[in-house]
Amino acid sequence: MSESIKIMIVDDHDMVRIGLRTYLMLEPKLEVMAEAGNGAEALDYLASCTEQQRPDIILMDLMMPVMDGIEATKAVTARYPGIRIVMLTSFLEDDKVYGAIEAGAVSYVLKTVSAEELIYAINGAFKGMPVMTADVSQALTRGLRQRTAQSGDEDLTDREKEVLLLIADGLSNKEIAEELHISIKTVKTHVSNLLMKCELEDRTQLAVLAHRKGWANRA
Repeated sequence: MSESIKIMIVDDHDMVRIGLRTYLMLEPKLEVMAEAGNGAEALDYLASCTEQQRPDIILMDLMMPVMDGIEATKAVTARYPGIRIVMLTSFLEDDKVYGAIEAGAVSYVLKTVSAEELIYAINGAFKGMPVMTADVSQALTRGLRQRTAQSGDEDLTDREKEVLLLIADGLSNKEIAEELHISIKTVKTHVSNLLMKCELEDRTQLAVLAHRKGWANRA
């Protein structure tokens, strides 16, 4: 077995691929053995390879035509579980970070990292160890929180749902207490429970959640 790490670069910009190839090939243990301009091209290449010819690591761009990085990552990890994906992108949006990791990417790396940091991420991925900067990790946490909040309402009690709907209607704690004939202290307890269960930070986010899911669309 070769000691080198075989790498495939998937990016729709020629200059990005050229730049990556140039400085990765300076590392004696890294071998850039294939390139593709989008996810579909990457899958076509992998389908034409023998197992020995496949890369160990794919540096995957996120936003590409034909097939983007998230869809390509899902397909690669499903068909070729031995290949590790490092998402290499300029985007730090919470949903994109969460989507990439959920799709199966080992690490999520911004294109602003240094060559040394990228090589460190590649070596980490080769060993199955995620590598993320603090800002990426925070975006992942926020993305997970948002996805959890959108996942359903089955854990909410009937009273909590009532309070949530009134929050979405813009009522204050005092107004909710009067509407439901309960104490303000009880309302505050319900709000706290809602924030905890939905993993949100404030009542504004609760209102947005209720409207997004259609729970607040009452006659």
